[in-house]
Amino acid sequence: MQKSSEGSPGQAPTPDLAKPERPPLLKKPKTIEDATPHFPGPLFPAVRRTATAPPSRASPASSFPDLRISTGKDDSSSELGIGSFSDRDWVYPSFLGAYPAKARVSIKGKASKSREDDKSLGTSGRLIDAKGKIVSGKQWIDSHPAVALKPKREEREVNSVVSQATVTQSSTASAHSASRRIQELRHSLVIYLLSFVCIVTVTYGLYLQRIVTRLQEENDKLHRVCNSSLVISENSKVFRNEDVESASYWQKTDSRTVALYTVVCTLLMPFILYKYLDHLPHLNKLSTRMKNNQEEVPMKKRIAYMVDVCFSVYPYAKLLALLFATIFLIGFGGLALYAVSDGSFAEALWLSWTFIADSGNHADRVGVGPRIVSVSISSGGMLIFAMMLGLVSDAISEKVDSLRKGKSEVIERNHILILGWSDKLGSLLKQLAIANKSVGGGVVVVLAERDKEEMEMDIAKLEFDFMGTSVICRSGSPLILADLKKVSVSKAKAIIVLASDENADQSDARALRVVLSLTGVKEGLRGHVVVEMSDLDNEPLVKLVGGELIETVVAHDVIGRLMIQCALQPGLAQIWEDILGFENDEFYIKRWPQLDGLRFEDVLISFPDAIPCGIKVAAEGGKIILNPDDNYVLREGDEVLVIAEDDDTYAPGSLPEVRRVVFPKTFDHPKYPEKILFCGWRRDIDDMIMVLEAFLAPGSELWIFSEVLEKDRERKLTEGGLDVFALENITLVHREGNAVIRRHLESLPLETFDSILILADESLEDSIVHSDSRSLATLLLIRDIQSKRLPYKDAKSTSLRLSGYSHSSWISEMQEASDKSIIISEILDSRTRNLVSVSRISDYVLSNELVSMALAMVAEDKQINRVLEELFAEEGNEMCIKPAEFYLFDQEELSFYDIMIRGRQRQEIVIGYRLANTERAIINPSKKSEPRKWSLDDVFVVISSDE
Repeated sequence: MQKSSEGSPGQAPTPDLAKPERPPLLKKPKTIEDATPHFPGPLFPAVRRTATAPPSRASPASSFPDLRISTGKDDSSSELGIGSFSDRDWVYPSFLGAYPAKARVSIKGKASKSREDDKSLGTSGRLIDAKGKIVSGKQWIDSHPAVALKPKREEREVNSVVSQATVTQSSTASAHSASRRIQELRHSLVIYLLSFVCIVTVTYGLYLQRIVTRLQEENDKLHRVCNSSLVISENSKVFRNEDVESASYWQKTDSRTVALYTVVCTLLMPFILYKYLDHLPHLNKLSTRMKNNQEEVPMKKRIAYMVDVCFSVYPYAKLLALLFATIFLIGFGGLALYAVSDGSFAEALWLSWTFIADSGNHADRVGVGPRIVSVSISSGGMLIFAMMLGLVSDAISEKVDSLRKGKSEVIERNHILILGWSDKLGSLLKQLAIANKSVGGGVVVVLAERDKEEMEMDIAKLEFDFMGTSVICRSGSPLILADLKKVSVSKAKAIIVLASDENADQSDARALRVVLSLTGVKEGLRGHVVVEMSDLDNEPLVKLVGGELIETVVAHDVIGRLMIQCALQPGLAQIWEDILGFENDEFYIKRWPQLDGLRFEDVLISFPDAIPCGIKVAAEGGKIILNPDDNYVLREGDEVLVIAEDDDTYAPGSLPEVRRVVFPKTFDHPKYPEKILFCGWRRDIDDMIMVLEAFLAPGSELWIFSEVLEKDRERKLTEGGLDVFALENITLVHREGNAVIRRHLESLPLETFDSILILADESLEDSIVHSDSRSLATLLLIRDIQSKRLPYKDAKSTSLRLSGYSHSSWISEMQEASDKSIIISEILDSRTRNLVSVSRISDYVLSNELVSMALAMVAEDKQINRVLEELFAEEGNEMCIKPAEFYLFDQEELSFYDIMIRGRQRQEIVIGYRLANTERAIINPSKKSEPRKWSLDDVFVVISSDE
């Protein structure tokens, strides 16, 4: 509590010179609460804040009464002097933010009262009564009962202070908006003033021109009146002529002045609009009529956005803008020339056009004004010409870029359309080119999600002569109808859907989506669709969606069945390559009316350049019967299935003379149990096991050597639908190991297996290079281990094996080992095939090429798919290699027709042979009627029934 010194009335307080007063130190304000705090309201507790800040000096704001309130449960604070009231001893709501200690808000209507109350405060902050004496706080309160007895009024004043602060903030914001409105009003006034000046000037010019016109009319009337008199002096005629010329001149002068004003206003208007566009009230009203949820954008940006959208959406907007600019420049330039020259307006327009078309035409202009205008028009003409060149250059570049990227439309009919891109495309294009060679070439269109230039470069790397066939590449997605229409999908003769390089399920799912897209083509499909599937389980779903137009080729299943057939019958791989490919002989179906009424036994020897294999029966809905009965008689509508070089190289001829001698039937050798090894784990290995179950004799063993754990193998086989316990002919033997590690392979009895199948492992089927590298390494290791365990050489090799040997010693040893067992390697790349074929150590299967051949054959004729399905199946007719002892005696002289007739005694169709001293089989031999000597070491290729 501060002590106050009393003095005589009227005297100012004298400071103590011995102890000069020094300001107290600034300290953190402390909050002091009573033991039982008092809460005057439900939200804000009444606390007393005590701060040691020095009292503020006298300022204009101190002339107002101190409205701070000290509250508490007891009245002990009232005994303190008023001078002890700190700067922050009053309730301040927390939601209003930090409290400014020095800022005070004045209250209107209380100024006079505040001045009177503030007289009691000295310059040092002490309390002074009305007589000028320094008094204590209690005495001052007794002399001012209003402070102690009216707390409600003070509370209202505090509330008014808070309200006044809020009002002050809102008034500040309103002041800013008012200043902004004043600025906008000033800009509007400038616009209005300029508009008013322009309107007044143009109106006044028109008014003067109307006065001149009226005076001219009065002058003409006056001359007509004068002309009616009989006496006309020569002076009056001269005056009239001069007057007419003068009026005409002034009329032209007024029109040129108006033209000049118009040009000047037109030149200034764009700059004025650009400068004050956002301040035009009408345009602002239009912009405020936009939707409420849109952000307000300046008019300049809105107009620029509208122009940008117009140029982007409408392709001819740039040309129209250029045309409009040219017309505007001609009209505006003509008006400017008319204003500064003596010619007519039409002549000025023509000069303006010549200046725009040829910038050198303005060189002969005379005068400052005409030269300035002509140079300006020529400059605008050069700008327009540059813009025109830019538009033309962009259009040409865009068109060339569209052609380069493969976005143009294909206008073709009866072409073959390939959808997708894979490693089989090269072999597929090669087979299609060979197939179209007889007709002078065809058109193959490839649609894939790759760049056109990359596709063309990859096709060029094939280094293959397409023999007149054109390959057209287009970039696009087969899932988009617009891209399908771009390649004339509705006019294609056949559509081939290639499997992607993804895993089996993803590839088949994509093929299903492509088939759905093809069925959605409104124009319909003219040709059939050949779909390459990866998993046999997904085939029914694709056929269900596509219907009768869909032909499926399950690549994985086809290769697996071919591998098993080739493992059981060595040399069958080369025969399948000859039949499936278009380079040699393949299947054709055609109707021959001249054969109606003949038995199939006679039809069989009716074609000198082909071999009939079956009949397409019209009475049974086009069902194809392979190897029919000899007594079947061809009816009207029936077609003949043959093996021939091409569809135009064969025709029926006269029946040849054959020796129909009954040859003693030799029964097939009984099947013996075999021991087969699978190296690797294939995705459809369960289907291969079922095929082996149908082909092998009881007691056979199937060894599976793979890195897959044995418990995982049983689970995968069960999920594939294979009941291991239901197998009757084969027994599964599982071994775990890595096929490219020698010590793992040495743990197997490799010299005891009849056939070894090296499978493309499931984990590497997405990488052709890695898969082939693994298969080739496994092949070399197995052959080397076999050669070490079988060091001897047989004096006599089996007739079914190849006879040539290499000069290299290690390859010779492996070739000797190959005579003891058959190894079939699943090779995916044709480049790896060459490595295997040179060494002659394996009877191989070229997977991708065989699948491409099958796809090309089904694309040319979808009926062939039924034939291939039956030949690949484990039931029905199959392609076999039979020994010569089944059809002839040793060194017997027979024609090929004679052997075909003897083959019918066994219900077989002989389609070719391979001599004992040759490497390749001959399918559909020529000169079938010429006899020759045969050996028992020869073999024949037949289509035989399993019955």
